[in-house]
Amino acid sequence: MDAVQQVFKGTFIHSTARCACEVKENHILGTGKDGKILFFEDAHTQSRLAQKWGFDESNIQALGKNEFFMPGMIDTHIHAPQYTFIGTGMERPLLEWLAHTTFPIEDTFSDIENARNKYSAVVRRTLRNGTTTACYFATIHTDASIVLADTANQYGQRAFIGKICMDHNDTYQKYKETTEESIRETKRFVEVLKKKKYDRVKPIITPRFAISCSERLLNELGKLADENDLHIQTVMAHGCYLTNEELDIFRERGAAVSHCPNSNISLCSGHLDVRNVLNHRVKVGLGTDVAGGYSISLLDAIRKSIETSKILFMERSKNDWDTNDIESFQKGNMTPNGINRGAENIPITPEKNPNVLSYKDAFRLATLGGSEALSIDHMTGNFEVGKEFDALLINPDAKDSHFEVFSHIPKEKQSKSKIIDQTIKNFLFIGREQHKIELKDIYYQVY
Repeated sequence: MDAVQQVFKGTFIHSTARCACEVKENHILGTGKDGKILFFEDAHTQSRLAQKWGFDESNIQALGKNEFFMPGMIDTHIHAPQYTFIGTGMERPLLEWLAHTTFPIEDTFSDIENARNKYSAVVRRTLRNGTTTACYFATIHTDASIVLADTANQYGQRAFIGKICMDHNDTYQKYKETTEESIRETKRFVEVLKKKKYDRVKPIITPRFAISCSERLLNELGKLADENDLHIQTVMAHGCYLTNEELDIFRERGAAVSHCPNSNISLCSGHLDVRNVLNHRVKVGLGTDVAGGYSISLLDAIRKSIETSKILFMERSKNDWDTNDIESFQKGNMTPNGINRGAENIPITPEKNPNVLSYKDAFRLATLGGSEALSIDHMTGNFEVGKEFDALLINPDAKDSHFEVFSHIPKEKQSKSKIIDQTIKNFLFIGREQHKIELKDIYYQVY
C-alpha cells in the first residue's frame, strides 16, 4: 500500500460529472509520494483513515477559517511568446495586428537566450495566476520551443508545447518555413521531447491556422499526430460560428472547443454560445488566447465567459421583441425579457435563465472542462481518488487581499456553507494573483 505523503483537512471545491461546483466542507484528503490522491472523505472518518494509512493528528495540515482548495486552472489556448507584448496593438484588426506586432516579435525568438528569459517569465506568471496546466503555442523555432518545454518542466507546470507550423505568410514574408522544413523540424521537436520523457510536458501538433498552412503540410502533420498519438491544437480554438451540424460532428469525433471570451471580444471575433455547445455534448474548456486576449488570468476568462453569455441573452431578448411585445410591455403586461406576466409576476432574469452561464458553470469550464477538452481528465481536473493532487490553496485573508470576507446573512440564518459560497463568488469575480502569489501554495510539484 502506498505511503501517505501529505494530509489536508478543510474545505475543498471542485466539479464532478453531476455537479458544476461541489463544496466539500470539513473533508480530509491524503496524497501519496507520487502526488496522487489516496483518499478524499468527510473528516468524521479521520480515525479510520489514520489507522488504515498510518498518519496521526500531527501529520494533518489544517486549512484556515476562510481558506479552501480548488483544482488548478487549465488554459486550453495561450501563445507563450505573445505574453511579452500583451495589451499592445489592440486597436488593429487581426491580420494587421499579426503583421505589425505579432510576427515581428515572434521572429525574435530565434535568439535562444531571448526565448529562455521570456519563457521563464510567462511560465512563472501563469503559475502565479493559478494556471497549473497550459496548452502553449510557441514559435516556428524548434530549439526555442524546446526551451519552453524545459522551462515548464523546471517549474512543474503541466504543459502541451506546440512548435508552430506555417509555410504561408503573405503578411510578413520573413516569418515562415518551407513545407519540407516545417515537417522536418516538427518531427525533430517531437522526437526530442519524447526522449526527454517529461511527466507533465508533452508535444502537440500546432498548425498556426488554415491560411498559413498548405494542404500538403496539414496532411503531413495529421500523419505525424496519428503516428505519435499526439493532440492537434488549432482545431479547438474559438468556434464562435460553429453550426449545430458542425457541433454534431465535433461530438462524434471527440473534438473540443477552447472558449476564449477575452480574445473573441478584443478582436471582434464574435460570441460563442457555450450553452449551445454544451447542449450538443461537445467538450469545452477556457483559454486566455494571449495576446489576442489581454489578460493572462483564467479568472478573467471565467468572468468574461459569464459576461458573454449574458450579452447573448440580452441580444436575443431584444431581437425577440416585436411591435406587439413593445406595446404589451408599455402597458405593463410583459416583462423586459418578452415574457407575459402571470400570476407570480416574476421577471425572468439572466441568473434564472438556463441559457446563461452561472459562476458554477464557468468554474467548471476552467477546471474539469479544460481537462476534458485536453483529454487529461483521467489525471486532473478535480479531486477524485487516483488523480494527481493538482490544486490551488486560496486564502482570501492573505496580505494585501483584493477583497474582504463579509457576511450579510442574519446571524440566525448564518451557516458556514453560506459563507463559503459567498467567499467562492467573491474570489471568482474579484480575486486576483495576490490570493495565490506563492508557488508553494500550488500543490503538485512546485516547491
